[in-house]
Amino acid sequence: MHIIEAIILGLVQGLTEFLPISSSAHIRIVGEFLPSAADPGATFTAITQIGTELAVLVYFWAKIVRIVKQWALSLVGRVPRNDPDARMGWLVILGSIPIGILGFTLQEYIRDTFRNLWLVAAVLIVFGIILGAVDRYAQRDREMDDVTYPHGLTIGVAQALALVPGVSRSGATTTAARALGYNRTAAAEFAFLLAVPAVFGSGLYELKEGLETGDPGPYGWAGAIIATIVSGIVGWVVIAYLMRYLKTGSFMPFVIYRVLLGAAIMVLLAMGVLTPYGTA
Repeated sequence: MHIIEAIILGLVQGLTEFLPISSSAHIRIVGEFLPSAADPGATFTAITQIGTELAVLVYFWAKIVRIVKQWALSLVGRVPRNDPDARMGWLVILGSIPIGILGFTLQEYIRDTFRNLWLVAAVLIVFGIILGAVDRYAQRDREMDDVTYPHGLTIGVAQALALVPGVSRSGATTTAARALGYNRTAAAEFAFLLAVPAVFGSGLYELKEGLETGDPGPYGWAGAIIATIVSGIVGWVVIAYLMRYLKTGSFMPFVIYRVLLGAAIMVLLAMGVLTPYGTA
């Protein structure tokens, strides 16, 4: 039964990681309605995210290899440091600093306080409304090559907000990028690239913690590994879909979904069906 639950959670992770609806919130919520009725935990969630980031590497492989190569060559003066790909390498590094610092220093809150379902529901609604307003009214003519270092750092700070389940890493970074005037596809692509070091760093850290404690979460190592594989396969499909969709579509369907989901969680909490840290 645990393996089936792990597969379900892997599907959920893959489906929601790249959409601005918060994968960690969905893992947290869905876990409560599975037969085990347990919070999968921060360790299990972070490990499964390694699968979805592998999907990013596969989908953007040529671009990522080019960025890494040009960035490395810029260090030894083989290419100018203002080369677009070399700059992107520095931008990703700069944008990853805020979540690296806060993710390390706020571990106690990430594993406990931030997983309160009242908080999850509230940020789903609030950040969903912010995303909708920004997407509707923001300027939208900047491209990937227009990203500046102050913009990269600002988007990186927004990414750090996703340490709270419900905010959504892709939602927060996309919202910040849209507010700074980037079009939807540019905002989404930079969000994907920025997530690679952050998610891999988090996943590998939690993997190390799981190996040291022997506790990868309620589904064991077999469940964590299977969920990671499933999330990677599904995640690749979602990336391909989202990049096509954003050429003509808006974020409004995701905004409506976030608000409805957050409201539904609040109703279930108020009725006692759910409690802030587990099923009643």
